Parts: sequence; structure tokens; C-alpha cells
Amino acid sequence: MEADVTMSFETDTPIERRILARSLETLRKHAGMDMVFGGPVHHGAAAMEITDLTGVRTRSAVNLIVRNGEGLGGKALMLARPVSVADYFTAQGITHVYDHAVRPEAIETLAALPIIVDRVPRILVYLAARTHVRLGDRWFDSFTPLVRRLERDIAVEDEVRRRLSLMRNNADSDRMVLSRADLHDIAQELTDLAGQIEDDTLRARVEAVGNRFAPVPMPAGSQDPPTLLRPREIDVLEHVARGLSNREVAEALGLLPNTVKSYLKSAMRKLHATNRVQAILAARERGFLR
Repeated sequence: MEADVTMSFETDTPIERRILARSLETLRKHAGMDMVFGGPVHHGAAAMEITDLTGVRTRSAVNLIVRNGEGLGGKALMLARPVSVADYFTAQGITHVYDHAVRPEAIETLAALPIIVDRVPRILVYLAARTHVRLGDRWFDSFTPLVRRLERDIAVEDEVRRRLSLMRNNADSDRMVLSRADLHDIAQELTDLAGQIEDDTLRARVEAVGNRFAPVPMPAGSQDPPTLLRPREIDVLEHVARGLSNREVAEALGLLPNTVKSYLKSAMRKLHATNRVQAILAARERGFLR
């Protein structure tokens, strides 16, 4: 009887594991394979640990550490691209140091698919069949939408963590004073990021943090003091002023395109601008840009 090996998940489970766990069956059905298993990549791409499996008959691969360059998965990590073999036990070009884990599952066809974010492998997924399956470029290409979704989910989580870390650091600084407008911007940015997350648990956590930063409405007739542009808003405007698109600005600053859009909208609101050109002109008039 086949069994699914599942682990107890807490809210602090690494994002790579949560993303992989919820995607196993989708990947399995899409691939039409008998087994799908994998886990997070550690220390850049030095090794990975098999933590999550579906369609397995044994526990022979649970918690197996696969090192860069060893076995099919290690080859995928080393090359940073998908690799496969049609007959695993007679395959040339890979080391067979993990045969003891593969043999109990009677695997014949095996593919290894790295999930890469910012040129760093974060998850390694194996897709396996107990019969001969012909895998070609078209088969691998069909996984592109699924891979992009996994990469996006990881990137969003990275951005959320980066934002929260900056907030904590700023909160610890005596020099940092957040105005109502700043609090509104933070809440809006977290809400925008939450909308991109498919993991229900993570999305709820991000939304809850965003709600904590939402400012309490001010009494009628009161006015909020003027707010200066934040450094990241100025960075975005500087790049926009050079004619870059939101995506190009995101690549230059290491942000998500939607994050760039959020910063731009915030800057436009503070500058009372209705478009990018007006925002750039207003920023120059006020000395934020040269």
C-alpha cells in the first residue's frame, strides 16, 4: 500500500517546506508520475534534505541528505537546471551513492527539478515513476507555470520577511519616528504582498501584521503633519526618472514589481501627483531628485 509521509507543521515551518508540502499532489498529477518528493536546499546549494513525499511505499528516503554533485539531485543542484534519467540503475553520468534509498521504491524513471529564486536553488523536487517514461523538453516545459508560481511564493515570503526585519530594526532606532502616512504605507504594502500569497496560513499572518500598522482614524478637522519621502521611495523615483519600467526598477533594486508599484503610489500620494511624470517633477522641485 502506498503511503504519504507528512510532517507536523507549525506556523514557523520554513516557507520552502510549506510551499512544497501543499504542491506535492499538484506536481504529481501534472507529471503523471508515481512519486513526488523533495525538500529545502541548504547553504546556497551545498546540499538538500528530503523532507516531504507523496506516493511512496517506504520511508527509505525520508530525511536523506543529498549533496551537491552527488546522485541525480546533486547533479541538478550543481548545474542549476532540471535533469532526468530513463533507467536510473543503469544511468551513466551520475553517482549512485543514494541507490540504497532508491532501490526499495523500485524507481526506474527519475527527474530532479530545482526551484530557483534570485539564482539560488531553494527547493529540489524529484518526480519518479516505477516504469519507463519518456521525458523530453516539452514535458519539462509544461512545468514552467507551476515552477514560476513556486518561485513567486518564495520571493513574496522573502520580501515580507525583509520588510518586517526592517521595521523591527527601525523600531529599535531612536531616530525613527513613523508618521500616520508611514503607517498607512506599511499597512498598504503588506496588504498588497498578502494578495500575492497562495498559502492561506501565511497570507492570514501577513494581513494580521498589516492590520496592526493601520493607523487609527483621526478626528474630523485634524491634519497630519507633512511626511518626507522615504529612502526606498526616492530610490524608485530616481530609477523611474531614468525611464525604467516598474519591472526594470524591481530588478535594479532587488524588489518585486508590485512592491515597486506600491512605493511609487505612496510617493505620488505624498507629492499630490496623479502620474509618474508629475511625481518626478514634484520630487525635483522639492529637492528629492537632482
